[in-house]
Amino acid sequence: MTAKRKNSKDVIDETVALETDPRWLLAEKAARSSTLARATQLREILLFIVRQTILTPDEPIHEFEIAHRVLGRRSDFNPLDDNIVRVQMAHLRKKLDLYFASEGKDEEIVITVALGSYKPVFSPRQKVAATPHPFPVGEAASAEEGRHAAAPVPAAVDENESAPVHESEHVARPAIWRAIAAIVILTLAGGCIALWMQVRSERESLDALHRALTPWRYEPAMAELWSGFVDSGRDTDIVLSDDSFLLIEEISKKSTPFYGYLGRSYLDPTQRKGLSPQLNFVEDLLASKSLGNTSEYKLAQRVLALDPVERRFHLYSARQYMPALVKQDNVILIGGRISNPWSELFEGRLNFTEDTVFEGLGRTNVINRAPASGEEKVYMATDTVGYCVVAYMPNPGHDGKTLLLEGTSSEATEAAGDFVLSSDQFSAFRNMLHVTKLPYFEVLLKTSQVRGTPLAVTIEAYRAYPALH
Repeated sequence: MTAKRKNSKDVIDETVALETDPRWLLAEKAARSSTLARATQLREILLFIVRQTILTPDEPIHEFEIAHRVLGRRSDFNPLDDNIVRVQMAHLRKKLDLYFASEGKDEEIVITVALGSYKPVFSPRQKVAATPHPFPVGEAASAEEGRHAAAPVPAAVDENESAPVHESEHVARPAIWRAIAAIVILTLAGGCIALWMQVRSERESLDALHRALTPWRYEPAMAELWSGFVDSGRDTDIVLSDDSFLLIEEISKKSTPFYGYLGRSYLDPTQRKGLSPQLNFVEDLLASKSLGNTSEYKLAQRVLALDPVERRFHLYSARQYMPALVKQDNVILIGGRISNPWSELFEGRLNFTEDTVFEGLGRTNVINRAPASGEEKVYMATDTVGYCVVAYMPNPGHDGKTLLLEGTSSEATEAAGDFVLSSDQFSAFRNMLHVTKLPYFEVLLKTSQVRGTPLAVTIEAYRAYPALH
């Protein structure tokens, strides 16, 4: 359905309606906050759904509208194949909660978006009721007077008359009070000891639970690496390979650069010259699927387990990931450039890079751009020997972390994951660096392998970049 073109009067009327509506002013204020300052797409989504709610309050907001009109998806966008809107809305809900709990804590109205809906709700902030006074106003004094009035008046005592006092009472009373005091002290001491033992036991239980949930925190080398992702205060995106794209490249016998992948130029029929109708059909079929790699998914699950409490790790496929997230989040890329083109964004800063030759089923080698003494210029992979590159780098804005796990085969990529998730392997490498603080680095690993399983792993070469911090 084609949208009706608006004339200048309609635009002016809408602008006036928005600028005089407090809901729009509140949304603009949230969009300009530091909480959403770096989240361009989230700001645009927020302003779009608020604008639609104000101008067309009786009409629902559909997932397709957000994808097409805000996120730039094509008119044939299918929510079943691309969950970008749901992912971004989940991020927006978190950002709104954070804004109204921090910068917008004094706002009387808060904006929320219910799960399963794309329409914002404007609700008064819930205030904590004041603790009621124990007496109604004006009655406290009378209640106090009533207590005094109810107290019995002691009878008059003749000052010349004194009760008989036995000598034994003078001796017995202090002894009784001392005994009572000793009992009270012993009781309190016993209670304190019992409370201390209970607190100690609960603390030990909490420590044991913490060790069970996050054992890597108790391994110094592992904690140095992974705390930069888990404790950074920002989300971490785990991006898996696009095996559908890899198979299309294998069929066409040519690689597609990152921006061609982002623009889907590899799906252009004019780029398939020389392919038979059958292969063209196969490529179209693969392009409609989102195939993944089982070993990469298992590796991603192990990484997700590092953050079982905060759950700030998010899983994406290469096809559904977005450039805006690379700038604002920490990123962990799993798979080499041939199957995960996002790795190409960081290749310019790496010494060890992958190069794929399309011969037969294709072969990937590792290029050493600046070989040091004793190093090879090209590391050739075979059926039984693989190579993987592990690179720990800053993100493009130098305010987050990036971890690349690239292998010449799925077994080699799995070995790269084992390297950063194994305390023994990573601690041994950490000791080789001879520095007080873990620097950014890249390391080339050689692995012997059989189909589906990496075996022995050795460090072939590495580079450290302490100046990048």
